[in-house]
Amino acid sequence: MATHKKHVSKSGEVSYYIRSFDGRDINGKQIEKTMTWKPAPGMTERQIEKELERQKVLFDEKVKKGFILDGATRFVDYANVWMKNNEPPQLAPKTYERYKSLLVRINIAIGHIKLEKLQSHHLQAFYKMLVTEGAKAGTTKAVAKVNLDDILKSKKLSKAFVARTAEIAPATVGAACKGKNITLESAQAISKVLEKEMDSLFKIEQNDAGLSDKTVLHHHRLISSILGQATRERIIPFNVADRQYMKAPKVEHKEANFLDDVQAQEVIDKLFLEPMKWRTALLLLIFTGMRRGELMGLEWKDIDFNNSLIYIRRTSQYVSGLGIICKDTKNKSSNRVIKVTEEVLDFLTEYRTWWLTERLKMGDRWHKVIEVKDAKGTIELRKNDRLFVQEDGTPMNPDSVTDWTEKFVKRHNLPKFSPHSLRHTNITLQIENGVPLRNVAARAGHANTSTTSKIYSHVIKAVEERQAEVISDALGLNLKKEVRHTS
Repeated sequence: MATHKKHVSKSGEVSYYIRSFDGRDINGKQIEKTMTWKPAPGMTERQIEKELERQKVLFDEKVKKGFILDGATRFVDYANVWMKNNEPPQLAPKTYERYKSLLVRINIAIGHIKLEKLQSHHLQAFYKMLVTEGAKAGTTKAVAKVNLDDILKSKKLSKAFVARTAEIAPATVGAACKGKNITLESAQAISKVLEKEMDSLFKIEQNDAGLSDKTVLHHHRLISSILGQATRERIIPFNVADRQYMKAPKVEHKEANFLDDVQAQEVIDKLFLEPMKWRTALLLLIFTGMRRGELMGLEWKDIDFNNSLIYIRRTSQYVSGLGIICKDTKNKSSNRVIKVTEEVLDFLTEYRTWWLTERLKMGDRWHKVIEVKDAKGTIELRKNDRLFVQEDGTPMNPDSVTDWTEKFVKRHNLPKFSPHSLRHTNITLQIENGVPLRNVAARAGHANTSTTSKIYSHVIKAVEERQAEVISDALGLNLKKEVRHTS
């Protein structure tokens, strides 16, 4: 338990010297941690006594957690502690991985600055650099300088195998094979699996492309979260990233990318020329508006054929270092029931017949039981009931849907879209055809209608304009002013 000692200066100012111990050093000497606390002016003796005890408890807790921090602590040191305290399951694995990536740039730019010395102008300069110089603030890019597909074929290795062995996303391996930018770490991992020197496979360049407004805002929000916690712990008096002290980086609002009804019909027509699994996957996205991860998390018990209902109960996602995990939906409202038509049930019935046939073909190679990993990394063995799986019945990476969609678009020369675009298409078509906004939001799994209104404001505005015209047409009104002569 922390102890304290009262100190009165010559001017009469009272302060308290608080001391705690953090184990012993290699020589057996107690490691002493200290802090100074000054009562606020006007505090009564009882208030001082009560607050002093609270400060001692807080100080002890900080010592036990392995850090004693004050305003003189560097941002990087506090940020590292903050990340450690927010490891999954405190944060979603995907979010945690994104924060780790963002902190690389943040710590290089402002990590050396003491918390008490950090000012808004430091942050503004950092954000400006991100916009103008982008990834120069801490990252490089790796681009394949050879045909990786040929190397994989020569070694008889699949992209899925390389991804699994390298512990990176299959989409990353696919991007590398297409000659797209990947991280230096991913390039190193791929080279190791292929048993090649990285320099022989990849060209390493400094990435000087500016980052998007949205990405810059992500950096700001993370900094604000970290400083906000430091403020609540009274390490610093206020959060310089808070809206009281500076404006957050502006983000230009982008309209949701969606297909119109003619384009959607063209996509549907082309899908019936494609393999059963992919056809069904994209048709479900179009007709239900579910998210990609929700699609990959579907199990046959979630399909109520008798009542034409699909239950959204879980989502599947790929997390670096963990692989494919299964977790709860995005929020409580995302856990929902979607009503579907007979047409949807018809192609689901057809797909189930195909699914069972493929399962029989695989025989013993089909995984009747699969490992389902949660956000904590805990593995549970479950009966394999997933709608969309790999050839052997193991769960599919949601990135696979995006990769296939990209190839599908190019193959048929279709308007560019992604799996998420199909969700936007579904929601847009509902709004355009007069479905009440609360019903649209519920079906989409939005927390409230304001989310729907914000994302689809342009669609709603267009619908409202048409509504105004409908009223005039229905009443047959002609409000044009006529020049009248009066006697």
